[in-house]
Amino acid sequence: MTAQKALVERWMPTDIIENFRVRPGYFDRMGANYSSGGVSFTVSSVNATGCTLCLFNHREEEPFAKLKYPDNYRIGKVFSMFVFDLDIENIEYAYCFEGPYDKDKGLLFDPDRYILDPYARAVAGQSVWGKKFDDATFFKARVVKNDFDWGNDRSPHLKMRDLVIYELHVRNFTIHGSSGVKSPGTFSGLKEKIPYLVELGINCVELMPVFEFNEMHNAREVDGKKLLECWGYNTTCFFAPNTVYATQDKYNHEGNELKELIKALHANGIEVILDVVFNHTGEGNENGPFFSFKGLDNNIYYMLTPDGQYYNFSGCGNTLNCNHPIVQHLVRESLRYWTVNYRIDGFRFDLASILGRNEDGSPMSKPPLIQSLAFDPVLGDVKLIAEAWDAAGLYQVGKFPSWNRFSEWNGMYRDDMRRFLRGDDNMAEKAIIRLTGSADLYPDDIGDRNASVNFLSCHDGFTLYDLYAYNDKHNEANGWNNTDGANDNNSFNCGAEGETDDEEINKLRHRMVKNAAVALMMSRGTPMFYAGDEFGNTQYGNNNAYCQDNEVGWIDWEDKEKNKDIFEVFKFMIAFRDDHPSIRHNLSKSVFNLPKVSTHGYTAFMDHYTWESKQAGVMYAGQSKSTGKTDIVYACFNTYWEDIRIEIPQIDGNGKWYVVLDTYSDDAICERKLDGFEYIMGPRSAIVMEYRISTRKNTRRAE
Repeated sequence: MTAQKALVERWMPTDIIENFRVRPGYFDRMGANYSSGGVSFTVSSVNATGCTLCLFNHREEEPFAKLKYPDNYRIGKVFSMFVFDLDIENIEYAYCFEGPYDKDKGLLFDPDRYILDPYARAVAGQSVWGKKFDDATFFKARVVKNDFDWGNDRSPHLKMRDLVIYELHVRNFTIHGSSGVKSPGTFSGLKEKIPYLVELGINCVELMPVFEFNEMHNAREVDGKKLLECWGYNTTCFFAPNTVYATQDKYNHEGNELKELIKALHANGIEVILDVVFNHTGEGNENGPFFSFKGLDNNIYYMLTPDGQYYNFSGCGNTLNCNHPIVQHLVRESLRYWTVNYRIDGFRFDLASILGRNEDGSPMSKPPLIQSLAFDPVLGDVKLIAEAWDAAGLYQVGKFPSWNRFSEWNGMYRDDMRRFLRGDDNMAEKAIIRLTGSADLYPDDIGDRNASVNFLSCHDGFTLYDLYAYNDKHNEANGWNNTDGANDNNSFNCGAEGETDDEEINKLRHRMVKNAAVALMMSRGTPMFYAGDEFGNTQYGNNNAYCQDNEVGWIDWEDKEKNKDIFEVFKFMIAFRDDHPSIRHNLSKSVFNLPKVSTHGYTAFMDHYTWESKQAGVMYAGQSKSTGKTDIVYACFNTYWEDIRIEIPQIDGNGKWYVVLDTYSDDAICERKLDGFEYIMGPRSAIVMEYRISTRKNTRRAE
């Protein structure tokens, strides 16, 4: 007898329940796991006294079978049943749990309520964006086959220091009619835009939440416009891709379309980072919906007050109890699942400081969840990025417990550089620190980790264009009387609030955006910017467009031609950063006795800045040991409203300085040899220079 035949004969049904052939399942594999012959349905609950598996036909609200787990189908706190002969493409499933109901103790078991499998790989029901659904239809799971053909897919495996991260929202990126794609607002629509991403030059996309979420949660109408929670930061299931991002409502289509997207991005040298939300769920507080963790082990999965209410460190109604061992396991298994089955290259953790809170909400010095992720072998090669704060005031930028594995969204970079570029007093010295890698925050930055993810814009807050078109937020359309969204934007409207026909103001706005692009790409650390910023996308002053599923939140691709000058500068600076490894890290050898990083003021190598200083310059210099190429570049910023004269560093070599970009010029991208060592910078401008040993065109450099 062959081993395969013996296995088949051994794995035979042992019982009949509700006319289904069954046997105990895979107790060590959570979720619905398909194998030849049937499906193992495994779920755990610490406090449940009984469990029933409910099977539904696709889109039906009433189950066609209810299979109660016998006592011998339970080991410890785990229920597992293998059901034979199921048509997995046409069934959905949910659970009903028996157990105590005591609100004060956080126990909410209800045997008549259908509960979504927390390990579901696909969620059924929601297939049309913006269409209200019945809870019974939506909160059921589907069985998934992991049979996608990855072919010869290989992750680019780029170093963190070499990334240029492009944050985008799958729907908002292509849903506007100007996008020109066949499948707007979907994974496939984004795939159609890969040639554009290649043209721009970015090598990493950070996708805002793609886990299943309910955009109809808190849907409302304000001034005749329908508002939806379209960003996706209210997760329904941590293992399932968002159904409505698929082009068709077909079995397993959402998973395969996302995999096709990732495979195509990898083929073009682009990595994929997922924005993941483990700080709270879409179940909200005691007044919110009830579909998963509340009916499973409410007092374990959520942080509860002594009287059974929900702590709200997330600002979204509840807080996931991340450092309970059971929740740790869920989070870790979710990240492993996406890494193995979707070949994800990294994760950005929303409000990551919550992941370091104890069960009573207090911050922990060595949070076990964060430590376990840092040392998990399956996650050993993926990028881990923390948004190192939460909604309850815990701010850990530069102090997030990382074990040298986590990078951080550098909120200090955003705030200090915004103020410097705006022309605030006493910001030049801080700007130099931010430009050169934020050593005050990351003094022990190790190897290629690049702890600092530098950004001036992201989904939260003003777009880069709006940063220089509005002094104040304009969120009235959100329906909260303009009380939502941040007030400390450090923005500058350049002389008029909002859109204007004043040519000088518009020229200044374009120049300010270009200055920001130069600063971002000339800074040590990993640059990140929000999709559309590279061609002046506007949200009309709305700095919290989470609910604006309309022209406010959508990217208008006509802006690419309208603001072509901004796009060309972004594109040039991304390529320039790629061409010059000395910007990204210290090269192996010093050259011409120059420091590898030096700072400059009105005079070269000046290291003192006054309260009134409105200028900052930085030079990166070195020689690659492997290629022998010398790499010396210089950038300077004038945030003053008048011309300034600066001294360019003199180098004891046989080369010349070339100005390759000057944002004050109508044609910012240029090619001018510098005679002498002085330069007059125009008001509110940035310049970039390259030192060339001999006259030649730029060639691609690599360390």
